[in-house]
Amino acid sequence: MADSCSNRCCGKKELRPRSVLIGRAQPPSQKFPANVIRNQKYSVFSFIPLVLFEQFRFFLNFYFLVMACSQFIPEIRVGYLYTYWGPLVFVIMVAMIREAVDDFMRYRRDKEVNSQKYRKLTKRGPVSIASSDIHVGDLIYVDKDQRLPADMVFLRTTERSGTCFVRTDQMDGETDWKLRLAVTGTQALSTDDELFDIAAHVYAEAPRKEIYTFIGTFTRTDSSLTEDSLSLENTLWANTVVACGTCLGLVVYTGSETRSVMNTSKPSVKIGLIDEEINAMTKWLFFMMVLLSLLMMVLKGFSGPWYRYFIRFIVLFSYIIPISLRINLDMGKVWYAWMMAKDENIPDTVVRTTTIPEELGRIQYLLSDKTGTLTQNEMVFKRFHLGTVSFGPETMDEVSRHIKTAYQKDVSSKSSSRHLGKVRRTISTRVVEAVRAIALCHNVTPVQDDDEQSDQPEADQLEDQEVNYQASSPDEVALVRWTETVGLALIKRDLHGMTLRTPFTDFKNFSILQIFPFTSESKRMGIIVKEEETGQIYFYMKGADVVMQTIVQYNDWLEEECGNMGREGLRTLVVAKKPLSEEVYQDFEMRYHQAKMSVSDRSAKVAAVVESLERDMELLCLTGVEDKLQEGVRSTLELLRNASIKIWMLTGDKLETAICIAKSSRLVSPTQDIYVFKAVNSRSEAHLELNAFRRKCDDVLVIRGDSLEVCLKFYEHEFVELACQCPAVVVCRCSPTQKAEIVTLLKTHTHKRTCAIGDGGNDVSMIQAADAGVGIVGKEGKQASLAADFSITQFRYLSRLLLVHGRNSYKRTASMSQFLIHRGLIISTMQAVFSACFYFASLALFPGYLYIGYSTVFTSFPVFSLVLDKDVSSEIAMTFPELYKELTKGRSLSYKTFFMWILISIYQGGIIMFGAFILFEADFMHIVSITFTSLILTELLMIALTVRTWHYLMIVAEVISLAIYVVSLVVLRNYFDPDFLSSWGFIWKVVVITSVSCIPLYILKYLRKKFSPPSYSKLT
Repeated sequence: MADSCSNRCCGKKELRPRSVLIGRAQPPSQKFPANVIRNQKYSVFSFIPLVLFEQFRFFLNFYFLVMACSQFIPEIRVGYLYTYWGPLVFVIMVAMIREAVDDFMRYRRDKEVNSQKYRKLTKRGPVSIASSDIHVGDLIYVDKDQRLPADMVFLRTTERSGTCFVRTDQMDGETDWKLRLAVTGTQALSTDDELFDIAAHVYAEAPRKEIYTFIGTFTRTDSSLTEDSLSLENTLWANTVVACGTCLGLVVYTGSETRSVMNTSKPSVKIGLIDEEINAMTKWLFFMMVLLSLLMMVLKGFSGPWYRYFIRFIVLFSYIIPISLRINLDMGKVWYAWMMAKDENIPDTVVRTTTIPEELGRIQYLLSDKTGTLTQNEMVFKRFHLGTVSFGPETMDEVSRHIKTAYQKDVSSKSSSRHLGKVRRTISTRVVEAVRAIALCHNVTPVQDDDEQSDQPEADQLEDQEVNYQASSPDEVALVRWTETVGLALIKRDLHGMTLRTPFTDFKNFSILQIFPFTSESKRMGIIVKEEETGQIYFYMKGADVVMQTIVQYNDWLEEECGNMGREGLRTLVVAKKPLSEEVYQDFEMRYHQAKMSVSDRSAKVAAVVESLERDMELLCLTGVEDKLQEGVRSTLELLRNASIKIWMLTGDKLETAICIAKSSRLVSPTQDIYVFKAVNSRSEAHLELNAFRRKCDDVLVIRGDSLEVCLKFYEHEFVELACQCPAVVVCRCSPTQKAEIVTLLKTHTHKRTCAIGDGGNDVSMIQAADAGVGIVGKEGKQASLAADFSITQFRYLSRLLLVHGRNSYKRTASMSQFLIHRGLIISTMQAVFSACFYFASLALFPGYLYIGYSTVFTSFPVFSLVLDKDVSSEIAMTFPELYKELTKGRSLSYKTFFMWILISIYQGGIIMFGAFILFEADFMHIVSITFTSLILTELLMIALTVRTWHYLMIVAEVISLAIYVVSLVVLRNYFDPDFLSSWGFIWKVVVITSVSCIPLYILKYLRKKFSPPSYSKLT
């Protein structure tokens, strides 16, 4: 799948590894894609063909194109050309203008990105260059807070430590800062210009989508022959942001070969389900039209040029399929979008796609990102447990007092501390040991802004500076900030050591001997430090309780307290320590070095050596950190669940974090169990785990992205079937591409409507793949918002967007489309009766002007006023989300209602025509005046019958339409006789015809509402 996507991104060009020269021109034989971002759907040359193709692939528009073209043939022409070509050209022009405006806005956004300026290092010094002019092999400077324009290997930085942090929010959705290391061989150079004096190159693997891995080498081939291996830590991916200092990178991938672009799917034209349903219904109408024309021919007889008459009948009955249907529906969608944008209860909402607002009314699966969408990604330290004593937010001051007690230095304080009691001294000792472990066991780096640097001595700076922190995990920052508040502050750190400040501005220096980073496999991180004052070596470790329980010494409280904190929705970490003698450490270091130099099974050997230290460690404490939820997340999820929307959380975060947020957000209710799908790597393992899961499919499923991929490879149908039975699903360690694949999977297997919501660049593919994509403007930028169909500012606004606006949009579209179909059917029924009564002559009942006036000025305003109709108020829709569930069944617009309206149209058309023949037999020369007047009055009354809640503009539309028709009776003297129309006989007979055609339907509506009322009527 990765290869196919890569080939698609790069025009099916084979992707190969490359060797990129540093400081020299690249061989001309190497061709790479331009470094441009292009989100446009069309080009200057493809715009008209593609738009016309998209429009005429709708059966409705294609049908009218054929009908309009047929009128160029004199033998089958039944009216003026403008009566067919005018509406069709108008519909197509509106669609082209809308697409042109949307694509022009995409062009402007792309141009802004592609024209951003960067500094390129050349032999003559730095020069300014546009992002679109960057090529593979260029040496590019990227300053703090600047977004990377291409995928690069990190060569040098202004930071003395040779490191920098990058924000990867638009890549993996995590706002955590990631540590990156400059290549050792280039960072050691005295100046940047020396890059042009060395002979070196970088080998880079073939472009691929995986954002968490990279394989490459840096090689010097001059007198200083060296070779360094390159990994993910040495890369700077496009679309990430440098968080500190200035970086100098070597461009290795550009444009469509960058990780960012390869993980972003091409935007597609979304078509709503109701559009597809209406398209299918128009095919039924076409079939009925052909059948009716064939019936006319059978009754007329196949004599003479019968095929010509047959085509004329088809053209005469072509109004069965109303072309105004497309215009009115599109205008309605624009209105719905405007209503969403103007709703004060969901401020700053932006509708970027006006073609699918009614899709929000039929969502059955919601796929949500976690970080920045459900959570604020702001960690708050909540609990600190030592086994015998627990400290919460209300008792944190007591922790500070214990820290001060342990670090008191003056004689009087020491003397007074003797009277504290044995228990107090013991607790103070345990507290300070635990807090110091938390302050040392991490990968956090304290930083100062450049403008805060001074010429003060270093000791003074350490004492006076206000510390900010950078880290790859917000959990670690929360822990270190907490240790600062209780008296142990981390104020300095580099690759070799760190410094803590005590409550009495004393400094404790520690040398960093080894660091064992956290991985999703190990679920723990460790560090070996040496206290410079005493020379004592300590091995500190923290990690998930599931792995730490087997590492720490036996205890009887850890499991229970972890469960308690988990039920509170806290993210827990177990902290432990182990003193090491110099001899033990030296032995470990030797074995560790040998393992790292091993060529085969390096990872396993390194892990085995580290595990030799992880035995009988002393349990220090258990910490609980809360990831603050976005406002209203819990209530919103509850509303959506009550609306029978199933919610899947897709996140790139680790399993434990995902479970914590699922619990705290109430995605998992307190009464539900969680089934954690075990890691599987083969078909047999997947088969066994699926069988085990089959018995637990009533639980909430939690599965890792790699395990999901294995299941989908071998048991796609079985897995999706089981997962869809779960009340909720959580997929962790999920890549951006996997998110989009999961959406596509649900759409393919369930045929249900999906909505995806996220706030980061890693959510773009998922948002674009869903039937309705919602982007949140948040900390991770606007990329998701710009790519989405709908943009909101907070997750809690989603409930109103779906339950109110989505519901209204769908029900209004259903009502309007049914009425528009009725409007075309009734006039076609009248035409059929007219032809039958006049010996099956293929003559038009009404002149062309009246046909156009019927579907425009005489009835268009009342019909379009149905966009104001609603069955319940917004307050009731939000209070009773169960009303939303009915919409997902598609009963508002179904074949049942479709054929019911067909019967209504046949009944009313027949009543009008036969009523005119019976009551106006003596005045039959005025057939046009009689039937057309009855038709207009019937349509206005039927709109009133359809309305559920009157709006004053609906009444205005009805009155204006009737007034326009009355005026037209006077103006259009060629079609209407004023003397006949003013006669009392005409008036009462038209009233009788109209009453017979409408009153029975009003009676049926009353009886149905009385004996079988719809659910919403019980709430009004």
